[in-house]
Amino acid sequence: MAEWKIESMKKLTEQKWFIRITKYWFLFPVIGFLLFAAAVFFGYGERSYIGVHDNMDLFLAQFQMMKNTDSFWKHGVDVPFLGGVSRDNLPSEFSLYSLLFMLFPTYTAYVLGILGKILIGMFSFRLLAKEVLGVRFEKYRPAVYMTGLAYGICWFFPAFGFAFASIPLCVWLLLKLYKGQGRRWYLWYGALFAYPLVSYFSYHGIFILGYLAMAVLWLFCRGVCLRKRKGRETLSGSGERTQEGRAAWRLLGAFFVLAIGFAACEYRLFGQMLFSEEVTIRASIVNASLSLPEIFREIGQVFREGIFHADGVHGKAVLPVCAIYFVVNNALYIRKKDGRAVMRDPFNLLMVFILFNCVVYGLYDFEPLRSLVEKLIPPLQGWQFNRTIFFNPFLWYAALLLVLCRLYDAGVWQMWLANGIVCIAVLAVILTPTRYNDLYNTCYNRAYEHFHGREVDELSYEQFYAVDLFEEMKADIGYKGEWAAAYGFHPAVLEYNGIATLDGYLGFYSQQYKEDFRKIIAPALERMEATRIYYDDWGARAYLYSGTDLSIVSATKTVYATDDRIYMDGEAFRALGGEYLFSRISLSNAQETGLSLLGEYTAQDGSMKIHVYSCKQ
Repeated sequence: MAEWKIESMKKLTEQKWFIRITKYWFLFPVIGFLLFAAAVFFGYGERSYIGVHDNMDLFLAQFQMMKNTDSFWKHGVDVPFLGGVSRDNLPSEFSLYSLLFMLFPTYTAYVLGILGKILIGMFSFRLLAKEVLGVRFEKYRPAVYMTGLAYGICWFFPAFGFAFASIPLCVWLLLKLYKGQGRRWYLWYGALFAYPLVSYFSYHGIFILGYLAMAVLWLFCRGVCLRKRKGRETLSGSGERTQEGRAAWRLLGAFFVLAIGFAACEYRLFGQMLFSEEVTIRASIVNASLSLPEIFREIGQVFREGIFHADGVHGKAVLPVCAIYFVVNNALYIRKKDGRAVMRDPFNLLMVFILFNCVVYGLYDFEPLRSLVEKLIPPLQGWQFNRTIFFNPFLWYAALLLVLCRLYDAGVWQMWLANGIVCIAVLAVILTPTRYNDLYNTCYNRAYEHFHGREVDELSYEQFYAVDLFEEMKADIGYKGEWAAAYGFHPAVLEYNGIATLDGYLGFYSQQYKEDFRKIIAPALERMEATRIYYDDWGARAYLYSGTDLSIVSATKTVYATDDRIYMDGEAFRALGGEYLFSRISLSNAQETGLSLLGEYTAQDGSMKIHVYSCKQ
């Protein structure tokens, strides 16, 4: 009987269909997840629940605003928020992500951005892995695709998801140039020049260029050392070049090509940073200054958890696996008394790089060091050099892939253990309810509504922007582009609906306007010290603040406010041109502030009620 079972299993494993399934099993979760995500987002449509913070309250409204004003490609124009901000302060038109919003409705473009990020992350990971693994790639194919899927799904900052997902693509291009393979070298430089279309200079580009410059310098120095060992004391002499020297020159060319590519794709950003004389809020931003114990705690925290803009969910599965492997692997090296292997193991080098980025993140809050950087490079005042932490998600998943490949080499059972680990890593990313996990939030909220028979308090995409409601209000009041403001909800809602706002959210606008807007909200700031510090030390959110609550702005159906009075200077509001106030709170002191109620409007599903006030004299 046992012999029959063994023979049956042997015949089964020899079947072509069985071989193909075991070889390409990863296609089922990859294709299945993409189809499921598309079905959820397009099936529910704008009834989906999308992350608000730094997303619907910021970039989605800006893209829609540029669409409303037809200003994607315009120059020398202002967009109607924060009293009129230069178009140059908003995302570049030479961006694949921006292109989606030019071509498709905003919600559709957003969903395509999510799906596109997953594909970019997965195939970028595959390209780099194949380049590094060479002929061994076929053996590790399932681990590569599944790790790439996990990295692609990671719910990064949506507006810059392409930039996060495409990091392996940039490394692959630079590796191609480093090796100098093929005669059509100009194609690799051309691809590198176009790379900024899927990247972002302030988040990744400036650091990639910095790392590239250090690599070039290291290769040149190494080349000189090798020549000296061979008796060549000068860089000229016989005219021969070491392999390191040739690679250094190719990467030096890559540095300039990539720098020019970023300058071309983000010419608006470079123009504002380098050639604009306008003093911006960056000059008045006050960053945290932590003690050394607090810095060490922060380093440990970002090592374990990362940060929400770059949440790779590595702490759920990747970190434990890498930690166990780190201990076991290095214990074996030490047991063999092979210290050199400890220093040269690629896995250990990845761990050092990850820790380095965490240390930089912590040291950013060490005021003497931050002040030194700002004095050495004045145009970067207020710039966050701790964003090297944004590379850590890629490094964590690269380290995981290295562990999986070594498990594949250890034997059949270890191979299936590796497959189980990577599946758990994928599930951890999908099922962890992070800030930008729109798939989880949509499925959870819709399931809750189905089984409990009532809606959640959170607003869906459709309810948040309430397009039909605002169209009704605009028609009733005869709105024709006058300046307005929002109270009790995000000004982005007004911007999305084609209403010009004195308030708004932007990390780079005129310091003078920040001071002018402060006159409007001075009564509220005088009553709330925490809010005053928040505005004066940062100021990116120029909102109408409460005089009694820390925040009354939320993406919920319920308005959480303990006071129905508004604390603002009506004269200062009118001085900036304000004529309308849209409020989710019925104001008991409207007349005292110079406001007169024009009407009350409620969405058909009751999710939002807006009170419209006039501030005209």
